[in-house]
Amino acid sequence: MKTIIPDYKKIYSDMIAEKFPEHKECHKILDKEELSQLDVIVLNNILFNNKNHNKHRSYSEETILEILRFQKKNNWNNSEVAKHFNLSRNTVTKWKKYF
Repeated sequence: MKTIIPDYKKIYSDMIAEKFPEHKECHKILDKEELSQLDVIVLNNILFNNKNHNKHRSYSEETILEILRFQKKNNWNNSEVAKHFNLSRNTVTKWKKYF
């Protein structure tokens, strides 16, 4: 069975054009060839101001590694990364142990 991936580029472009025309900074992300899961998370945070209270999320291995690289590049601790990406500190700790 083939997995269908939504066209996030089209979804967010239409959403910004119709409901959030004031968010010009999103176009920089949407200009990328392909959007990663992390890009979708960032767009969601920009548009909805972290009001997404869905605690049951799953992340691909690629996205987890991207978050951990972001942490290393910015020299942030687990608490700072968790707050930035709206995660639990324990989740970040588990990811660091696993990966």
